[in-house]
Amino acid sequence: MKIKSIETIQLKEFPLIVWVQINTNEGVTGLGETYFAPNAVSQIIHNVLSPLLINKNPLNIEEHWRNMFDMTNAFGYAGAEARAISAIDIALWDISAQVAGQPIYNLLGGKCRDKIMTYNTAGQYGDNTDSIDAILNPVKLANSLIDQGINSMKWAYTDHFADLTRGTYISNEDLNLLAEPIKKIREEIGFNFEIANDGHGRWNLSSAIKIGKRLDDYNMLWQEELIQPVNVESHIKLADELEAPVCVSERLITKYQFRDYLKQGAIEIVMPDLIWTGGITETKKISTLAEAEQLPVAPHDMTGPVNIFACAHISMNIPNAFIMETCRAFYEKNGWYNKIVDKNIQVIDGYLLAPEGIGLGTSLKKEIFNRD
Repeated sequence: MKIKSIETIQLKEFPLIVWVQINTNEGVTGLGETYFAPNAVSQIIHNVLSPLLINKNPLNIEEHWRNMFDMTNAFGYAGAEARAISAIDIALWDISAQVAGQPIYNLLGGKCRDKIMTYNTAGQYGDNTDSIDAILNPVKLANSLIDQGINSMKWAYTDHFADLTRGTYISNEDLNLLAEPIKKIREEIGFNFEIANDGHGRWNLSSAIKIGKRLDDYNMLWQEELIQPVNVESHIKLADELEAPVCVSERLITKYQFRDYLKQGAIEIVMPDLIWTGGITETKKISTLAEAEQLPVAPHDMTGPVNIFACAHISMNIPNAFIMETCRAFYEKNGWYNKIVDKNIQVIDGYLLAPEGIGLGTSLKKEIFNRD
């Protein structure tokens, strides 16, 4: 079997996503995906990585990952380069598992579980109003999730306030305002519903500590990316100051960047983004490093349907998977995943179920090739 061609697919409705299809001479097609800078990613795939892959055996995933990484790290392996590798890697795993007649998690070593607890990130699509309700109607949102069996949620409660000062300062008045939605949930629902905050790396250290300590009153599930992952020592200081676990980080690329944070105790919950950090190959290795440090893994999502399928395979396989991010605005009946793939994920009673079928478990709908 040989790789015959590599396609990149973009749609105007979802301009930040690029899908990758790897076609073989035996008619097997693998599907991958990544997010952000799709034009740059496509150029890297077609001009830099494709020559390494065409006419090669797609089953040699480890060799291909190393060849792609060695080619791109000379001029900076993060950014578009890492995203391109990630998308290709997922597609190669999809091919290998289809050839084996198995789901991807079986090629990774089999399942540790049949389902994984999920939390809802309050995104928005169509008539879904989760992102608005997270601030204006938080109790309504929490109760609607509980009704579906989902007992955890996340939102970027601090983003608006970071806009005011570029994350350099937060007043006591604004601290009370940003805590208000969380306070309402705790007062009316209690502490059996989990709440996480995503800071999107927008605060300086002193402000992050101030925010984290204020929200510690509400028993947060975690504090995610209150500061950027560019300084291990600052993350150690943050973790030492807060009661809530510090969650790091979708912005770390490959095992090499995760290593120092893990070894020095700067991470308490490990959150790799599979379509940025190096695909299934690298996320498996990062998860093993985390396991050696006795740390849980909570893969990052909030992008497209291929990522969540790939993350589901990782989450079923690795022993230290903790919880999986999903966005019901994207995957439910009126969400946009159903427009793109022929099989959607299944979330039942607060759990993401193991993908069914062989390979990744889904493929692009044929009609999207007729869309702009």
